[in-house]
Amino acid sequence: QVHLVESGGGLVQAGGSLRLSCAASGSTFSITTIGWYRQAPGKQRDLVAAISSGVINYVDSVKGRFTISRDNVQNTMYLQMNSLKPEDTAVYFCYARTLRGGLFYDYWGQGTQVTVSS
Repeated sequence: QVHLVESGGGLVQAGGSLRLSCAASGSTFSITTIGWYRQAPGKQRDLVAAISSGVINYVDSVKGRFTISRDNVQNTMYLQMNSLKPEDTAVYFCYARTLRGGLFYDYWGQGTQVTVSS
């Protein structure tokens, strides 16, 4: 089991910055992939950025503006978001996938709201 808790969301003006944090606890040693998803009202939940086996991927719309990072000592993941745009407004979810006994398990945080005003 992995427990994820996000923090750092809020209201910011366009062009501003926010840093999201995701604290992981439990069987963190079994995590193979960790990342951030977001879900805007009326839309599906989409991948924003992820770290999988040391490889980092970003959705095209955030490349050059967002940076994902991971502190393995603190078991915390971050998403630094710069040059925010109104279209970045969404609930942001922390995600982790673990591998145990040959099976993958997915875990989600409760989400944190990010609102970017124009």
